Amino acid sequence: MTLPRRAALLAPFIAILPLAVADAADPPATPSAVVAQAPASAWRAVPAQDLLVMTIEGGKRVLIQLAPQFGPRHVANIRALATAHWWDGTSINRVQDNYVVQWGDATEKKSLPTGLAPTSPADYVQPLGGMKAKLTPLPYPDPYARATGFIDGWPVAIEGDAAWLPHCYGMIGVGRNMSPDAGTGAELYTVIGQAPRQLDRNIAVVGRIVEGMTALTSLPRGSGDLGFYTDAERKLPIVSVRLASDLPQAEQPHVQVLDTGSASFADYLRLRANRKDDFYDWPAGGVDLCNAPVPVRLAP
Repeated sequence: MTLPRRAALLAPFIAILPLAVADAADPPATPSAVVAQAPASAWRAVPAQDLLVMTIEGGKRVLIQLAPQFGPRHVANIRALATAHWWDGTSINRVQDNYVVQWGDATEKKSLPTGLAPTSPADYVQPLGGMKAKLTPLPYPDPYARATGFIDGWPVAIEGDAAWLPHCYGMIGVGRNMSPDAGTGAELYTVIGQAPRQLDRNIAVVGRIVEGMTALTSLPRGSGDLGFYTDAERKLPIVSVRLASDLPQAEQPHVQVLDTGSASFADYLRLRANRKDDFYDWPAGGVDLCNAPVPVRLAP
């Protein structure tokens, strides 16, 4: 029998991923218990040059992990903007309920640092190439991509040899004007609601928030179009944005991500798809890409 195209694409991976419904004889467990019990060897440190430390008014801290392998030009620009202290004195300009929080220069007149890399819509996807060997696939249908899974601690969607980061909760995207403009990285947003996956491959996704999400989701919603704050509404100031690698050693945060190729992550995925703790009567029998967030923690 000929497999459908989606099934044929996933077939080589399904056998190697232990995501079948948990056996009734297995002891009760939860995804959070698996994460809590994961050995130190299952965690991977996030390089300091891949962490942004954003401080907003009131001293609240938001940590952002960048994904240079999935958005190299945009991430290079973001690092340059942080090194130039470009975001200092800018603001959070948009909070749209169940959608995004967006920040940058509200006037759109602040000069950018020289030497930023040019970007284009071609930057929204990256060649899968050698990353395919690191893929931990999800063997479930996805309405927005031929295949999905995890690579180097990131959720990824795949079409042929193209891979991209999806618009899941907490992911960081780059604001842009009408195509072919692809944004420089100066205007950023994070998803605060149901995953708007229809934006995938239409905007650059360059990272995720790993700490401080509640500082953004708790903000007042903007009353203007698309949730932008009106002139009568106060835009929350951004005090500073720094690369962790540019901070004094004692002030650098240390973040770890669960290795998506580890046995602990395989157990975590199995239980995300098939909850068997006492609260659940019926396991779902599957999980979508955005409902299996990769566990992240501050280093103990």
